[in-house]
Amino acid sequence: MGPGIIVASAAAAWTAPALAPHAPVVAAALGIERRLASVEGVALTFDDGPHRLGTPAVLRELDRAGATATFFLVGEQVRRNPGLAGEIAAAGHALGLHGDRHRNQLRLGPRALADDLARAAATVAEATGRPARVYRPPYGVFSAAGLALVRRRSLRPLLWSRWGRDWRRRARPDRIAELAARDLTAGDVVLLHDADTYSAPGSWRRTAAALPALLDAIGRAGLATVAVPQPGQPPGSAGRGS
Repeated sequence: MGPGIIVASAAAAWTAPALAPHAPVVAAALGIERRLASVEGVALTFDDGPHRLGTPAVLRELDRAGATATFFLVGEQVRRNPGLAGEIAAAGHALGLHGDRHRNQLRLGPRALADDLARAAATVAEATGRPARVYRPPYGVFSAAGLALVRRRSLRPLLWSRWGRDWRRRARPDRIAELAARDLTAGDVVLLHDADTYSAPGSWRRTAAALPALLDAIGRAGLATVAVPQPGQPPGSAGRGS
């Protein structure tokens, strides 16, 4: 086997997990969850926060509906808004890790990945008083090293099965709700964002505005909202989707 083939093979192995968000067969082969098995409900998940305006707006809509969600927190944003991270936990929502500096794993070496994950975990635990044991990488992109690291730390890697594409500049609340609620079934994981730090300015406003219609759609489907279980925690619903 020539050097070129060896390099190409190594590159393919390094980047293969990055296909998982868009290729269910790849996610399944690598054991990366996109849905929650044995869960009688829908998991609403919010990435990129906390955000000083977006997170409170989302929390208000969830509270009005008695709904539960999971917030995948970014370490650098928690350090800017530690009180908000505590509010998320105090309101009974589940916590997840979304990296420390929201960087694409494919651009980081193993040491940088380990440092990033360790700092994010310590930051979230300090701000909320409890550890987060579920992980979603920034942009949904795993590298081979990143996926291996997450598993060595006994974290649960989780992507999504539905999304509202709410980070886009032209996203509308009605369209966000429509996309996120399309063909929902028990076990679906819905990707949304409670911050605009890494996306179109003001996108959190459209996400918050979309939540009433989305939560109504979940209720009409006869489903509840559920928190993503931490590793070792039995699955179960919390909150309600109407």
